[in-house]
Amino acid sequence: MTLQRPAGAARHGANGRRQILFAAAFFLQLLVFNFVCSAQEPTPTSSGDEEVVRVRTDLVVVPVFVNDSHGRRVPGLTQADFQVLDNGRPVEASYFAAGAETVALLFLLDASGSTRETITQQRETALALFSHFGARSRVAVIQFREQAELTQDFTRDLRAARKAFQIASLPDRRTAIFDAARDAVRAFAANGRNAAERRIVVLVSDGLDTASTTAPAPVIAEANAAGVSFYVVHLPLYAPSDGRLAARKPSRGFRELAEKTGGQFFVVGDARSSLDPHAEHDLSPIFRAIAEDLQSQYVLGYNAGAAAAEPGPHRVEVRLNTPQARKLRVRQLRETYEPKR
Repeated sequence: MTLQRPAGAARHGANGRRQILFAAAFFLQLLVFNFVCSAQEPTPTSSGDEEVVRVRTDLVVVPVFVNDSHGRRVPGLTQADFQVLDNGRPVEASYFAAGAETVALLFLLDASGSTRETITQQRETALALFSHFGARSRVAVIQFREQAELTQDFTRDLRAARKAFQIASLPDRRTAIFDAARDAVRAFAANGRNAAERRIVVLVSDGLDTASTTAPAPVIAEANAAGVSFYVVHLPLYAPSDGRLAARKPSRGFRELAEKTGGQFFVVGDARSSLDPHAEHDLSPIFRAIAEDLQSQYVLGYNAGAAAAEPGPHRVEVRLNTPQARKLRVRQLRETYEPKR
């Protein structure tokens, strides 16, 4: 005798099988999901005594330039021509660049007195300097009178930088050059850093500081520690002296901002042009000289590695391996660094 299920019972059986299959599929998906998640999460250590070790390498970057016996810059050297020592021990250079591949360029503009008009006239000439550097370079602008004002933070947009060169015509006030120079150095740190970039300040001023609370020496020391070089463009003021016009001497330390940070010092104009109210100074030769100077520099870098384990400041020394090394002189723009912990 054949037993037959009622039609309703058959429907219930089919529904039950579908529910079982659905539950099995859902359970399988849940297992797969848990497996993937556990694979993505770090596996806990089996012992509480074990530590997770994070390895970080810090690139120590040393900009240098090389002079011959006549004080002229020497281009065309390669990485093989240099040797780097960390606390007296040779280290292998892992980074080398000739020229100015990546530059952070800050224009520090004296917004007081007659300097203001010259800066406005030479805006395009100044910004043309930026075109000599690599695509990853940045430019910023600070104006200063008694206080410094960041009118354009670091950017790759020349249109924004162009607007920042517009200087409002205000009554003459006191001028704080060294306070502004200190703020310029700190502006680099506030924006982070590509370890291999060159940090440059182009300071345009009449050189007469009447308000700074900061002395030149600490500014120079802070600039050297931060790897910042000043290129100073001096627009001197002239005054009668012994029946003739003579340039007023800049404040003590103004020239040293350039000479002691690896930059250069330039003087623009003369007594005759100072008498001409329509005289326009052409700064293009100066900015070309700055570009050429940067193109003749070298940047070496190495991973501190085990050397960084030694506490305290580390002294870095760059030597030449070339046969003509005795006739050449290396000038480092960075001589020490503090290992990061």
